[in-house]
Parts: sequence; structure tokens; C-alpha cells
Amino acid sequence: MKEAPLRSYRTLTMAPTFLGSFPFITPVGNCWRSKKCSKSYYANSYVKKASWYKIEKSQNKDTIVRHQQHNLKHHCRGKEIGFTCKECARSYVVNAASGESFEFEPQDSSQKSIWGSIKDSLDAFYRFSRPHTIIGTALSIISVSLLAVEKSSDISPAFFIGLSEAVIAALFMNVYIVGLNQLSDIEIDKINKPYLPLASGEYSFSTGVIIVASFSFLSFWLAWIVGSWPLFWALFISFVLGTAYSMDLPLLRWKRFAVVAAMCILAVRAIIVQLAFFLHMQTFVYKRPAMFPRSLIFATAFMGFFSVVIALFKDIPDIEGDKIFGIRSFSVRLGQKRVFWICVSLLQMAYGVALLMGASSCNLWSKIITGLGHCLLASILWYHANSVDLKSKAAITSFYMFIWKLFYAEYFIIPLVR
Repeated sequence: MKEAPLRSYRTLTMAPTFLGSFPFITPVGNCWRSKKCSKSYYANSYVKKASWYKIEKSQNKDTIVRHQQHNLKHHCRGKEIGFTCKECARSYVVNAASGESFEFEPQDSSQKSIWGSIKDSLDAFYRFSRPHTIIGTALSIISVSLLAVEKSSDISPAFFIGLSEAVIAALFMNVYIVGLNQLSDIEIDKINKPYLPLASGEYSFSTGVIIVASFSFLSFWLAWIVGSWPLFWALFISFVLGTAYSMDLPLLRWKRFAVVAAMCILAVRAIIVQLAFFLHMQTFVYKRPAMFPRSLIFATAFMGFFSVVIALFKDIPDIEGDKIFGIRSFSVRLGQKRVFWICVSLLQMAYGVALLMGASSCNLWSKIITGLGHCLLASILWYHANSVDLKSKAAITSFYMFIWKLFYAEYFIIPLVR
């Protein structure tokens, strides 16, 4: 029964020397080493227990009592030291964990900043390219190309390749035209469209020039590689009219003159797109002789009305900046309200002609679809027109974008006109 106190006495008397040799530089490491040495010592004490037992047996009881009291004090201190080591260990682990988290924060923030800059760049180019014109160009080319399809076998890989070449080249040219217009109207756009990248300062003038020049080059390069003359001439005429419309040079900047500006948009949207891209599919892709079917004539006439409406209506929300910089648009000369209702009346006339065109069709399903479709679109147009607040620029701009949606919808109906 005396063996345990004697071992404790030896352990605790040796402990100060043992712990003193390990300064508290790293608490967890010292605590671990102390435990390890303590275990080693206890093992050795069991080996020598017989000899120690004989020595201690010769001492009197008073000495044993003093040893037990001394042992008790050091035992309590040992517990306190152990508790302190555990607290130090916990503190060290917490600090280490927090250090790890701080180590990864710069990497996360840098990744976020990279993705943020990419998103900002894409958003700026999205606004620079004027997406409503991009969608309109793509849909018009797809719709007109489908007019060249005479039988189901015409929907072949050659059709999709020819269509892709035409759409991509035309979209490149579209970016050139709308980009050049923004380069020429930076000061006006600061009033009329301050959200555009050049007007807001997101793009410098040189950046805009590089984008515009690059996309015009890519458009002509692709047309040259393809080797389609209808495609090439469609791009070339669009390039000339787009440059004359916007470029601020002597005898150019035709957008200053309302009638000439409307004729430029009419020529591109109504004539060039319809005829040239149809001939691209008809003569270059399908190798057939040039012809102008009934559906193509209807598409050209109908989109003539629509192009005039777009040319007139786009200036209604921009009347403030146009007045300051001397752009004599119809909205400046006639007033917003009058031009608004002229545009609505022209579209209603176009839908009336479309109804007559559908009624005269020999194909029953074409007659039903084109008749009902144009009646529905005319009704929606009239309903929205009567609910527009002409004193609100935001409401007029919203209605202008609604007209573009009607423009898109028409290109879904045109291929069904037979």
C-alpha cells in the first residue's frame, strides 16, 4: 500500500527538474513531451520498485506523512499545470484554424474579382452590341432562309452550314454598324442613353474603334472565305449605308435628315436582308436559279412598313438630346405624340395587308395561321398603344422595345406564308 505514494514522491520531486528543461515555447508540444517522459519514468520506477521499497521502509512514519503531504500539494499543482496545458492547446488550435482561414481569403477574393471583371466586361459588350438589333438580325436571316426551303430534304447539313455563315457574318457587321453609331454619338448618348459603355466611360474611344474595326474586318473576311456573292454584297451595302448614316464627315451623317435616315434603315432591314440572304440560300447553297416567290415579296413589303416604323420610333425617346445637338428628326419637328400615333397607324396598316395576303392564300393551314396570327398581333399592339404614358420617357422606351418584339414575332410567321 505504500508503494504508490513513494512512486508519486519520486515523480514529483523529479518533475521540476524535468519540466524546467523544456521552456514553454510551444505549449502543445511541451505538454505532449511531459506526458511522454512521465510515462517513461513510471515504467522505470516499476523496474526498480524492489530496491526503492527497501530504502523507504527504513524511514519512519513521520517522514512518510510529510512525503504524502508534499505529494498532495504537487499533485494538485500537476492538475493545474495539466489544465493550463489543455487550455494552451485549445488556444493554439483555434489560432491555427483561424490562421488557415485567413490564408485562403486573399485567394477567394482574387477569384471573385476575376469573375466580377469578366462579368462586367461581358455586360459592357452586351450593351455595346445593342442586343435587340442582334436578335432582329439573326431572326430575319433565319426566317428568310427558310423561304428558300421547298421540301423537307432541303433541311440538310448544307442548309445549316450556309445559314451559320450568313448569320455570323451579318452579326459581325451589325456590331460594326451599331458601334460606329455610338462612336459618333458619344455626347448625345450621354443625355439620351447614358448606360451605353462609351457614354458612361466604361469603354474609351480607342477601345470602341478597335472593336468596330475588328468586327468589320471579320465580317468581310468570312464572306470572302465563304465565296458567296449575295452574302458579300449584302454586307458591303450594309457597311456603306451604316457608315454614311453615322459617320460625322462632309456629305455623310445622314441621320441628321429624317427622310434619308429612314430610307437607310428601310434599305437594310426591308430590302437587303430579305433579298440578299434569300439569294444566298437559293443560288449559293442550293445552286438553284434566282427567283422571287410570293412569300418573299410579302416579307419585303411588310418589313418595309416595319422598318419605317422603327426608324421613326427610335427617335421619340431621344428627342431631348437630338434638340440640343441639332438632329432634325421627325419627333423633333412633329412632336412625340404625333409621331407615336403615325407609327401605330403604319403598323396597323401592315397587319391589314398581311390579313389580306393570308386570306388570298391557296393553302388552308397557311391561311388560318397567318390570318389568326396577324389579328392577334394587331390587337396586342392596339391595347398596348392606348396604355402608354407619352409624358414618360421610360414608358415610350418600353413601348419601343415592344415594337421590336412584334418585329421578332413577324419573322416566325413569314416562313408560313405560302
